[in-house]
Amino acid sequence: MSKICSICGKTSTVNWKLKKLRGKYNPTRKYRKYPNLQWTIVPIGAKSPKAAKPLYGKRVLACAKCIKAFSKTK
Repeated sequence: MSKICSICGKTSTVNWKLKKLRGKYNPTRKYRKYPNLQWTIVPIGAKSPKAAKPLYGKRVLACAKCIKAFSKTK
């Protein structure tokens, strides 16, 4: 199971952990941040995001931002 959003393509990022030591910041270690992926069914007729069109009615791994966009209707 890959850690990539199937709708927007969001992937993991690498961040630095900074620690303040005697008034100066000391970069101590790198750590990886993963997107908040959840299993969801793409609703039929979802207006946004546009990349979801071929995935209507399918169960996919989507990030929380894409799931929130599905719930908004105009």
